[in-house]
Formats: sequence, structure tokens, C-alpha cells
Amino acid sequence: MASFGLKVIRGVFGAAEHVAPRITGRAAFELFCRTPSTRTLTDGERRAIDRAAEFMAEARHHRLKTATGCVMVHEFRPEPGRESAGTVLVIHGWRSRTEYMRVLIEGFRAAGYKVVSLDLPGHGHSQGRHLNMVNAVEAARMAGEWFGPFVAAVGHSFGGAVAANAIAGSVKDIPPLSAARLVLIAAPSSLPAIFADFSRMLNVGPRSQVAMADRVEYLSGRPLHEFTGDRQLAQAPVPTLVIHAPDDREVPAEHARRYAGAGDHVRLHWAEGLGHRRILTDKGVVERAVGFMTTQQNPSLLN
Repeated sequence: MASFGLKVIRGVFGAAEHVAPRITGRAAFELFCRTPSTRTLTDGERRAIDRAAEFMAEARHHRLKTATGCVMVHEFRPEPGRESAGTVLVIHGWRSRTEYMRVLIEGFRAAGYKVVSLDLPGHGHSQGRHLNMVNAVEAARMAGEWFGPFVAAVGHSFGGAVAANAIAGSVKDIPPLSAARLVLIAAPSSLPAIFADFSRMLNVGPRSQVAMADRVEYLSGRPLHEFTGDRQLAQAPVPTLVIHAPDDREVPAEHARRYAGAGDHVRLHWAEGLGHRRILTDKGVVERAVGFMTTQQNPSLLN
């Protein structure tokens, strides 16, 4: 967001807090959910998509209808000659798409897994310009109905939070996603903390923040304070591997520690020096994520 535009928005939200906090909160929530246009890609993003063209051509592409629109699911079969060891659901993060998950997907395919990769609403090949936890969990549910149950759900960044919320059944009236294991890579664990950071950045006042929280409860059927990863994973004790870099500047390491506090079924691996995005293409991270599928035979992978 350009500095001048940010200053204008901060000024508007600051003034509106004293005049119409409920309207301001609703507007702030809508801005929070607004996704970047898929037409305004950076040069680096276009190069990454071009490099993944052959990889994407190997997939079967499925358009699924949800309550709020259509999402695209990409189905990758195991490498030739490998019998499927089960199906893994992969979910990307904010301003991301299936193409950017290529290294991880290829790692699971090489190990004999079929991979179903979901483009979240407003991202990649899916429709829309709004993404929130409710329509994201709904999209994961639809993928589960068509391709599940899954031997694992794997998510990066916001996609990890989506996977955790889907498995925990944290959105009212959406059944829990069926997945035997969960891998969270650089994933945020607290929606209230994300809202607080967003509100500080845009100068959204306390009364407007209450209106934002009310909007979350209206859409999800749950109060905002319930959307924390430690609480969710404690209620859904699926074996979980959390992979996080201590130097992650987008999702601080405290989020990983919070997940790890959910119980003994959660294991935490620190990926030193890999930040928020390079962590996705690191060979060691991919090997650890894939190896987590067979940790009963390889307990050292949990250390």
C-alpha cells in the first residue's frame, strides 16, 4: 500500500471512529478481506507462474461451486510407477497460488501421494476478490467432499490457518475436514492478533474494532476470540507438525509457539534462516513435511 494512500486511509478511519464506528468497522473488515487483483502480478510472480507452466499442465483441473462462488482445485497424481499412498490436501497462503507450492507438491508426489491443491477464493485460478476464514474453510470443505478423506492437510501461511480451522470445525455449520495429519508451515495461529496488527496499521479505533469482531461472529457463528490455533488444535488432537523460521518477519515465531502449546500431539521444527517464503522451497523442509506422514516408523523426524 503506497505511503500516501495509507496516510489517507489512516486519517479517514481515525476520524470516522468518532462518528460512525459500526460503519467504519464494517468498512475495515471489507478492506481486510479484499484480495489483490490476479491481473496485477509483479514481474517475479509472472516468472514463477511461467516456470510452473509445465508442472501445472500435468494436473487435472476441477472447478468446484461453493456457497460464495467457484474455486479451482488442481489434482496431481503420484509420479509414474508409484502406487498412491493416499491423498494430501495442499493450501497456499495470502497472495499466493498453487504454482508457488510446486516444490512441496512435487515432494509429496515423489513419495507416492496424490496431491489436491486448492486455489483459495480470490487467488490463482479461483473466482472472487474477497477471502476470509469462512469462505476459505468452505472451499476446503468442498475439496474434502470431492477428494477426501485426506491422509494430511498441508498449509503455508494463511493456508495453514485455514487447514487448522477446517480440521477443528471452527466455522459453525461447516463439518470438520477429514485429515489424519496436519502440517503447518509459517502459519499464523491467532486471528485476533492479525486483526489487532491490521487495526494498528490502518488506525482503526477500538469501537470500530468491536464492529469488525461482530462481523466475524455474524459470518462464522463464533466469537473472534475463539479463533486461536492452540485452542483449536487442543480440541482436535490430530498429529500436527509445525514448521517455522525464527526470522519470519511476516508471521512472528510466537505464532508457532502458540500452536506447539496445544498438546503433545503437536511437534515444532525450527527452520533456521528461511524466512516466510524461502521456507517453501527448502529441500530439508519438504523432506521433513513428507517424512511426517510416516513418523510412526521414523520417530526421529519428530525431534
